[in-house]
Amino acid sequence: MSHSEPLLNMEEAMSGTTVARGTRRPVRSSRSRFVLLALALTAAAEAIGSHKISIGLGAITLFPIIWGLVLGAVVSIQRFRPVPIGLQKASTYLVEAGVLLLGVRLAFVVGHELPVLKQASAALLLQELGHLFGTVALSLPLAVLLRMGRSAVGACFSIDREASFAMVSERFGPDSDEYRGVLGMYIFGSVVGALYVTLLASFLAGTGWLDPLALAMGTGVGSGSVMAASSAAIAAQYPEMANQIVAVAAVSNLVTTLLGLYVGMFVALPLADRFYRLLTRGRTIEAAAPRVTAVAEPGSGEAVRIRPLIAILLVLLAMVVSNVVHTGGLQPRSLLGFALVAAVVLVGLGVKKLTGLPAVAGTSVLAILLTSPISPVADAVLSLIEPIEFLAMATPILVFAGLSIGKDVPALKRIGWRIVPVGLTSFAASFLISALIAQALL
Repeated sequence: MSHSEPLLNMEEAMSGTTVARGTRRPVRSSRSRFVLLALALTAAAEAIGSHKISIGLGAITLFPIIWGLVLGAVVSIQRFRPVPIGLQKASTYLVEAGVLLLGVRLAFVVGHELPVLKQASAALLLQELGHLFGTVALSLPLAVLLRMGRSAVGACFSIDREASFAMVSERFGPDSDEYRGVLGMYIFGSVVGALYVTLLASFLAGTGWLDPLALAMGTGVGSGSVMAASSAAIAAQYPEMANQIVAVAAVSNLVTTLLGLYVGMFVALPLADRFYRLLTRGRTIEAAAPRVTAVAEPGSGEAVRIRPLIAILLVLLAMVVSNVVHTGGLQPRSLLGFALVAAVVLVGLGVKKLTGLPAVAGTSVLAILLTSPISPVADAVLSLIEPIEFLAMATPILVFAGLSIGKDVPALKRIGWRIVPVGLTSFAASFLISALIAQALL
C-alpha cells in the first residue's frame, strides 16, 4: 500500500480483507465482539491485580500488565473459537496507537522531571552502549555455539525492531540467512520480549541491588511495549520515585530509538559480522535450524490498517476501563486528562503528515514542552493527568499485544528452538549491561 492511499476503515481491518467500495460490509458484529473482548480482558487483568512471589533474595511481582498479555495470548492461540487473522493484525495497529498514547503520558512526566534528567544526562548517553553492544558480545557467541549459521548475525546485532529489516536487507539481501535471523528475533521479541524483561526488572527491583533509576534506563531497549511494561513494574515497587523512573525510562527509550538506526547500520551490524567471522575463523557453518523462507517481514502481504482516529479511540476506551478498575472508580478529571493525551497524539500525527517527523518524536516534544519548567500551563496539565495511573494505561497495550500472538505461532515453529536461548540472552544483555553502566555512572 502506498503512503498516498487512505488507511482501511475499521470494518476492513477487522475482517482481514479489503472490501470493495460500494459493497456492504457485514462485519459490524465481529468488530463489536472484538472490542468487547478486549475490554473484558483488560478489566479481568486489572481485577486479578498484583501478586508477589518470593524467589531467593528477591521477588517477582506479577502485575496486571502480565495477566493482560497472558490472557490475550491464550485467547489468540486457542482453537475452540479461533480469532480471525484480521483481528490479530488489527491488534498490532492498536498496540502502536497505545504506545503513542502511553508515550505522551510519559512525556508529561519527562517535562516535569527535566532537572533530574539533566543530572543523569551522562548516564543516559553512555548506558546506551549496553543496548547497542550487549547483544553482540553475549548472544552472538551463543548463537554460533548453537550452530545458527549466518542467521546469527541478523539475530544478534540488536533486539531487532522494524528498522532492522531495512538495515539487513540492504546489506545482505531480503533472502539471506541474516535476514531470517532478524525475522526470528523480531517474532521472539514480539511474543515474549515485554513479559521477559518485565519479570527480570521486577525481580531486580525487588532485590535492591541496583538503583531504580539505573534499572529504568536499562528498560529503554528501543521497544515501546517493553519499556512501558518493565518501567511500570519498577515504578510500582518504588512509588515514591515513580515519576522519575518513568521519565528516565522514556528518555532512555527515545535516545535508543533515535540512535539505534544509525549506530545499528554503521557500527553494530558491521561489528556483528566481523565478530561472527572471528568466532568461526572463516569457516562456513550451515544453520541447523529450519529455514523460514515462507514467512514475510511485518507489513508485507495483505495490508490491514485502521484509521488512526478509530485506533486511538478504541485504545483510549480500553485505557479508561483499565484505569477505573485499577483505581476503583471513575474520576471525572481523568477523562479530561485522557482527552488531553489523545489531543497531543493527534497533533503529533498531524505534524508527521506535514513534516515527516516521526509521530513519537513530535508527540514527545510537545508533551515535554507543556509540562517543562518554562510552561505556564504545566501545573494545570499535571493536575489533569494525575488521576491516570501509568500502569493501568499499559495493561490494554499488552492485552492487544497478546491478541496478536496467534498469527506468529506457525513462524515460531519454523524458526526452531535455538532462537529462544539466543533471544533470552539478547534481551537480558541489552537490559542488564545498560543498567550496570548506568549504575556505575549514577
